[in-house]
Amino acid sequence: MDFMSMLWWLLFIFMLMEPAMQQWHLQNMRNILLARLEKKRKSRVITLIHRQETISFFGLPISRFINIDDSEAVLSAIRSTPDDVPIDLIIHTPGGLVLAAEQIAKALKRHKAPTRVIVPHYAMSGGTLIALAADEIIMDENAVLGPVDPQLGTEPAASIVKAVEEKGADKVDDATLIKADMSRKALKQVKEFVKEMLLEHYTEDDAERIADILSQGTWTHDYPLFKETLNEILKPQHGGDGIKISTDVPTEVYMLMKFYPQPSSRRPSVSYIPHSTGDWRNK
Repeated sequence: MDFMSMLWWLLFIFMLMEPAMQQWHLQNMRNILLARLEKKRKSRVITLIHRQETISFFGLPISRFINIDDSEAVLSAIRSTPDDVPIDLIIHTPGGLVLAAEQIAKALKRHKAPTRVIVPHYAMSGGTLIALAADEIIMDENAVLGPVDPQLGTEPAASIVKAVEEKGADKVDDATLIKADMSRKALKQVKEFVKEMLLEHYTEDDAERIADILSQGTWTHDYPLFKETLNEILKPQHGGDGIKISTDVPTEVYMLMKFYPQPSSRRPSVSYIPHSTGDWRNK
């Protein structure tokens, strides 16, 4: 084999191995930061982070959301955490399966030591459902949570019920009536679950009020709930300590997010110098 042929073979082998090497590097850096966080906060740190990560030799992006595999992994992590060790769950997700989110929320609620959910950017839908099971929500100043009203496919359950009520049951077909019946059940089930998660920190009246606001279609499903709105909603009115909300996101969490990259073709078109030495600071 001549030199050029060998060079091409080496290049080909490197191209095959490069994605695996890159993934190993990312995972190694994640583990380093997780270990640092656990030592700093004296807690078990678990991540539930959904991004569009580049995978395989061809760099194909995959959509990520809360699914049964996630709940199985998170439940395993919680189960292996000693009862006297706090849990910090870092969440970055658009939401996902209600079943999986409820399993994670239930396991978090059952943990005996303090539990905290950290939201560096957003935790919508099922992510919010999990956050409501924690003792404390730590979120970036500009991070958001969202409503937890159930969806039937792409349609809001609350809107299906409202449409049938306004039009009249005698003026819609059987398929729509079936969807309305399923919607009512879904709305009731999610509200009851949210209320159950809240009763540790709220009176029954407050838990009922908060569950109703968040689960019964008060807003569109993608409506952003910033810290100010959440403080108003989650503030106890009839006693109870309530879920604490703070903005003390550890620096390591922001660093960790950098090691969950999106494919370059899907990244926002934003550029800046992290540590600028420009003259503007002296003006």
